[in-house]
Amino acid sequence: MTLFIGLISGTSVDAVDAVLCDIQPDSKIQLLHSHSQPIPTKLQSELLAFGQSRYSGDAIDQLGQLDHQVGLLFAEAVEHLLSPTNYQPSDITAIGSHGQTVRHLPEAPYPFTLQIGDPSIIAAQTGITTVADFRRRDMAHGGQGAPFAPAFHQAFFSSDTDTRAVVNLGGIANVTLLSPNQPPIGFDTGPANTLMDQWISLHQQKSYDQDGQWASSGHIHSELLEKLLSDPYFSQTAPKSTGCEYFNMEWVKAKAGTIDLASLNAEDVQRTLLALTVRTVTDAIHQQPNVDAVYLCGGGAHNRFLAGELQKQLPRTQVQTSAALGISPDWVEAMTFAWFASKTLKQEPIHLNSITGANHNHVLGGVYFS
Repeated sequence: MTLFIGLISGTSVDAVDAVLCDIQPDSKIQLLHSHSQPIPTKLQSELLAFGQSRYSGDAIDQLGQLDHQVGLLFAEAVEHLLSPTNYQPSDITAIGSHGQTVRHLPEAPYPFTLQIGDPSIIAAQTGITTVADFRRRDMAHGGQGAPFAPAFHQAFFSSDTDTRAVVNLGGIANVTLLSPNQPPIGFDTGPANTLMDQWISLHQQKSYDQDGQWASSGHIHSELLEKLLSDPYFSQTAPKSTGCEYFNMEWVKAKAGTIDLASLNAEDVQRTLLALTVRTVTDAIHQQPNVDAVYLCGGGAHNRFLAGELQKQLPRTQVQTSAALGISPDWVEAMTFAWFASKTLKQEPIHLNSITGANHNHVLGGVYFS
């Protein structure tokens, strides 16, 4: 048994997902235990504001403080993950930590991506070797630095006979197209939950729309939807990746133009934002003819209304969650980074060049010893 821990906090900034996995030399993976560590409200607010360039005092000082706080939080998540088990830190080969993204600008003149959660602190606090800083290594080799989950999807969800699509519905949506005996194609399609989460937070002070109930009570505003869909990102060819610094409420207001959002029924806007996710995801899936099955993962996989709308747009393809393939939709991304850590320690490249556009497949991440 070779044990690895995977850690990630996604674009919704609501919790640190932590998993304990047994990863065998042949890369077979088994989820042994999982834990979701809530992010304190104050820290969540600071991280969301920081990511939108709303700083509290000196930006560099705040970045350093947040980097330290997130590192401590990730270490705390490891403690809570292991406490119900019989495993000790000495039993764990390594932690794979994604960190918390605060900026992702792959199209900048000098492209960069920034994930915080100091891995030196995680290693020191837990006593476990920590592998981190995965995305910048991909960018250094000419890649977009995202999405990364498609490499995991290819390794564990592909089929020798079926063409499959795996849709990760986090704050941002990404789609992986898996064809037999072909390298995977994967890219960010645009917003998944981030716009809906922000809109319901503004109007109902809720962090998310459970099961899409509020969205289901509204009607699609066709003109607003077409204005949102006119953004050039959606017609851009892969490789491509994006983030919440691009798709946010300021973006919605700008794209709405002369449409006064305040004059619309709030539930109609929510319904339209959900329709945007459905349309952009299904457009991406339709790039691959004859998809046999669609598997959903990420928090949005639990949005019953969203899943139902996706099924309506894909009538000849069964839409279900990754649980049908043996891995809960809640833990796919965290397991990805446990697996990445195992690959890094073996100095094995991760096959991402067909996804991120990197100039070759390479070893990812830096190693921080405890």
